[in-house]
Amino acid sequence: MWRLFRNPPKQETSGTVVALPPRRPEEILRRLEWTVLRRLDGLLHGDYRTLFRGYGLDLADLREYQYGDDVRHIDWNVTARLQTPYVRQYHEDREITAWFLLDLSGSVRAVSESFVGAVARLLTRHGNRVGALLYGSGVERVVPAGGGRTHVLRILHAMQARRDLQNKKTNLADLLKAAGHMMRRRSLVFVVSDFFSEPGWGGLLGHLAQRHEIIAVRLYDPLESDLPDLGLIPFRDAETGEQVLVDTHDAGFRRRFAAAAAKREAGLRGAFAEAGVDVLELSTQDDLVESIRRFAELRKRRSRTAARKVAA
Repeated sequence: MWRLFRNPPKQETSGTVVALPPRRPEEILRRLEWTVLRRLDGLLHGDYRTLFRGYGLDLADLREYQYGDDVRHIDWNVTARLQTPYVRQYHEDREITAWFLLDLSGSVRAVSESFVGAVARLLTRHGNRVGALLYGSGVERVVPAGGGRTHVLRILHAMQARRDLQNKKTNLADLLKAAGHMMRRRSLVFVVSDFFSEPGWGGLLGHLAQRHEIIAVRLYDPLESDLPDLGLIPFRDAETGEQVLVDTHDAGFRRRFAAAAAKREAGLRGAFAEAGVDVLELSTQDDLVESIRRFAELRKRRSRTAARKVAA
């Protein structure tokens, strides 16, 4: 699959075009606290668990399902044996432990940093712990779970410290395998990636979702599915890293590109559905708060619909 290659942002100074330096983690987090987090607090009214349903809790007991119970806690094995819906009950006095599985091999790093900074800070402000696995040419670093604002800055520093390896293949299976070995307790897990990867990761994602609460955070550039006539632009092969200049004046190329993108889109949606995970899609052109708000509403509607079906 060929994909658009975006260069870092640039500005012109005295007739010379120079690459803009990345924002420092402190700048990123301060900006997010003044904009994104204030708006999220208003939207969620402090009830961030309506958005993040993952709990790092111990199983306490099983009981019959009652109307209004969270259908995500249904124990399907027990339900199948007894022919009656049963739900798991957890000790609810423990904090959430959240892990960010970060694929940093893509070209939408700024979107990834904003999402991770905002959600990690939202969680740590409520006394929870967050950690991260960073993937580039392989799993390159683990930031152990911790709490507080300083720990969020530590994760952002780790994201920015990694070198950009544009010509390396991406294999998300390696990241998911490493996460499965490392995360022993039930956790809330964000898999943050553009999902341009070698095949084989879908089954591992589903296996991880059997033990943890998984949210796939898909980062994407709209130009990678709907390519306009932009003239000569650089593309990179997602498999080999080879870069070429492509003439987008060619209507035939745009049609073939759209067909390939549609096929990949269908494959991704099928993989997510088969794994049984929720998907938060973040575009380079989206408003982060609005994307999270829509995602929260979708999860609440889906939970209510499933509860009605079980009750019926």
